[in-house]
Amino acid sequence: MISKNTICLWYDRDALDAATFYAETFPNSSVGDILRAPGDYPDGKQGDVLTVQFTVAGIPCVGLNGGPVFKHNEAFSFQIATDDQAETDRLWNAVVGNGGQESDCGWCRDRWGLSWQITPRVLLEAITDPDPAAAKRAFDAMMTMQKIDIATIEAARRG
Repeated sequence: MISKNTICLWYDRDALDAATFYAETFPNSSVGDILRAPGDYPDGKQGDVLTVQFTVAGIPCVGLNGGPVFKHNEAFSFQIATDDQAETDRLWNAVVGNGGQESDCGWCRDRWGLSWQITPRVLLEAITDPDPAAAKRAFDAMMTMQKIDIATIEAARRG
């Protein structure tokens, strides 16, 4: 059944590769139907993968092999909440280690240019602490990081 709202992500020619990587990397993710083009189109030929339906952490998506015209940027990202440092490290290392790129404050980019926020729940709790000083210390610590270090965030929160 097609979801009422599906995120459509534009790829050059790698939608199936990206969907497969996401399904192998993120919990509650899978690859669904693959539509092969019924005829030639501007950036492909009949029989090429045109779209692939997939789910990333429970979110329905479709990857469109639309060609090189449009690129991903930070205006759209998946924010993945992690429960501990091991999960944070595993997901971060999978994205960055598969041709991706590190960025700041828990952000990274996969090899297709899609942005990810690998965000420990502890970080969100710390920067929303009812004690403004504790929240600021945690926030300031986060601002110095690429991949989030939970122990450092917790220490900053405690002061």
